[in-house]
Amino acid sequence: MSWFQALVLGLVEGVTEYLPVSSTGHLLLAQRALGIERSEAADAYAICIQAGAILAVLGLYRARVAQMVRGVAGRDPAGRRLAVQLVVAFLPAAVLGLLFDDVIDAWLFGLWPVVFAWTVGGAAILLLRGRTGGKALESFDTRTAFLIGCAQCLALWPGTSRSLATILGAVLLGVSLPAAVEFSFLLGLLTLGAATSYSALKDGSTMLAEYGAVPLLVGFVASAVSAAVSVKWLVGWLQAHGLEVFAFWRIGLAAVVAALLTAGILQSG
Repeated sequence: MSWFQALVLGLVEGVTEYLPVSSTGHLLLAQRALGIERSEAADAYAICIQAGAILAVLGLYRARVAQMVRGVAGRDPAGRRLAVQLVVAFLPAAVLGLLFDDVIDAWLFGLWPVVFAWTVGGAAILLLRGRTGGKALESFDTRTAFLIGCAQCLALWPGTSRSLATILGAVLLGVSLPAAVEFSFLLGLLTLGAATSYSALKDGSTMLAEYGAVPLLVGFVASAVSAAVSVKWLVGWLQAHGLEVFAFWRIGLAAVVAALLTAGILQSG
């Protein structure tokens, strides 16, 4: 992998990780467009550079993370409650991901499944536009957290978007959009952190042997910087606009990729 390919993949990862458009789907598309064939090393690389995006959100939400750390230490009841709720929300996808990892890897990591998920997700945004609640993050209960975690399971299908599934799931449960976005980002720290660690332990040596350390470093830095910019932009955008723009992006991109696949210009696998 060249430094240019690593830079492009890092930028794609960072920009799309927390947007409701599916970073996995965009990375699969970017890899095929760059001529990178699917392999254990390529899959591991796409997951491991998520560490940059995780670092960016840790920095942007450091006050909330510090509150949870104080809560775990017994010095902040609200922080402890939020930490427990994030763990509860994390568990459904973690369990299903481990149980069906091989099935997902064999059947869903291709551009046609991603096109389908992009289309369905875009339609869901349009169908649910205008829906919002008033529940703040501080008023979350364990049931709400668990159901949002169940919604996150939908994102095991590449192209769905973890952010989209959790944000829409929270909104359907009566959560305000700002609270849904913040909880989704915080939940991503656990979910993405676990996925990155698992992939690094499983295929990290293969990835380093094939690509070396420099592409990994380039992708990590590009992911961190672009994710910080992307998250700040998204929070500002949602204060004045809804999610509809992402629906049009998903459906439009799905149509373009489907046409390229049909014409044989892109390969799904």
